[in-house]
Amino acid sequence: MSAAETLLTPEAVRERSQELYALGLDDRLQAWLVRPDAMVATADLVAEVVRANYPDLKVPFHARWRHLLPDGADSLAGITDDKAALLRARLDLAIVSVLLDAGAGMAWRYRDAATGRTFARSEGLAMASLALFTAGAFADDDVSPRADAARLSAITAEELGRGLQVREDNPLTGLEGRAALLRRLGATLAAAPAVFGQADTPRPSGLADILAGQLEDGALPARSILVALLRHLGPIWPGREALEGVELGDCWRHPGIRRADATAGLIPFHKLSQWLAYSLIEPLEAAGVPVSGIDALTGLPEYRNGGLFLDMGVICPRDPGVFEAVHAPGDILIVEWRALTVALLDATAPMVRARLGLSVEDFPLVRVLEGGTWWAGRRLAQERRADGGPPLRVVSDGTVF
Repeated sequence: MSAAETLLTPEAVRERSQELYALGLDDRLQAWLVRPDAMVATADLVAEVVRANYPDLKVPFHARWRHLLPDGADSLAGITDDKAALLRARLDLAIVSVLLDAGAGMAWRYRDAATGRTFARSEGLAMASLALFTAGAFADDDVSPRADAARLSAITAEELGRGLQVREDNPLTGLEGRAALLRRLGATLAAAPAVFGQADTPRPSGLADILAGQLEDGALPARSILVALLRHLGPIWPGREALEGVELGDCWRHPGIRRADATAGLIPFHKLSQWLAYSLIEPLEAAGVPVSGIDALTGLPEYRNGGLFLDMGVICPRDPGVFEAVHAPGDILIVEWRALTVALLDATAPMVRARLGLSVEDFPLVRVLEGGTWWAGRRLAQERRADGGPPLRVVSDGTVF
């Protein structure tokens, strides 16, 4: 494995985030103070939220499907009766929907014609992507529920904006960035027909064939899903770090990461790719492909999970003025915040399980995220800020958070 390829793994995310967390515990981070004593109250809150959301403690996986179901169940059920075709449709939908799922901004709303309901943020982007998908907006024939390379390569911000109901009075953060991301997805698919489909027009779901060949002891390791996504979809990420000719995607720089090779100073997070990996597990298992080792993936360093630890005082900025400023994703403050979030999610999970009386097998990290940390972060945001937004303002191009 090359130096660059070592960064395209969940192990790199976890290991390097833990390194910055260790610096925080030693009071050596540039932007943050870490207060471990606040973890007890944080775990109490997360356990409380889990019990409120799921009294029977039967928590599903943290995945894009939570935003699509039950409202989108009829649309999904009507795609096809063929098991293999349904898997590919679900994978196409999940990939496109997750790639559209960066922060929408606080003003945007989506009204779903099928249900008459109005949605915001992730839920709104999910329902909008489902409506576009089932209407054939991502298909070559403009009708079929699928995503084709040629159509994705040509999609414009104007077309996407119509589907997302973007207007002057309903602005969406990063619209052009989202459209550009879909175009790069289309170009990446078209450039790799051996991966994404030779007999048919290339589709994102062509990855299913790659994954089918990576079973170990009859199951597909979850890390293999993520690694495949990172290696084969790496070119879609705009203007990010590259090493040895390899696009690194959601990877940033921090001087606290010490290595004796070319990866020195680099810390990956792969937030959207991990969100996508989690979201592919259920359709794969429904198609008869068991997935193992789900806890190899990490928690997601986005503003709900990160906001939880900031709002609970587990981490505190050295400079209170950061709340008034606007930050870029590559700023040291944001890189440290995201690294701390990954590490603190790992630290919180066993504390939450202990409070719920559940084992790691019954309650892996992906359930801790869905049942508690993400929702606890949202609840605190709604309680503490009038717009329910994140505690920090981060410039978004529609491709990171």
